[in-house]
Amino acid sequence: MTNDDSAASAVRTVTLIGKPGCHLCDDARAVIEKVAGETGAAVEERDITRDEALYARYWEQIPVVLVDGEQHTFWRVDEKRLRAALTAG
Repeated sequence: MTNDDSAASAVRTVTLIGKPGCHLCDDARAVIEKVAGETGAAVEERDITRDEALYARYWEQIPVVLVDGEQHTFWRVDEKRLRAALTAG
C-alpha cells in the first residue's frame, strides 16, 4: 500500500441525520461543515422523513451526528468535541 492509499482509507465520514425545517439541524450543519472543512472529513446527510428505519431510531434525537457510522452526539454539536473525534488516531 502506498501513502496515497492509506491517506484515502483514513478519510473520516460525518453523517448528519435530520429533517427539513429543523433549526437545530441547520446549526449542526454549520458546525459540521466548518470542522469537516478543517479536517478533510467527508460529510453526508440523511433525512429521517425519507427513511423509516432512521425515523424510528432517531426521531426524538435529531439532529444526530455519526462519525464513521457510530453515534457521536445529538441535538447540539460541540465543535471542539467533533474536531477531537475526527483527529483522533
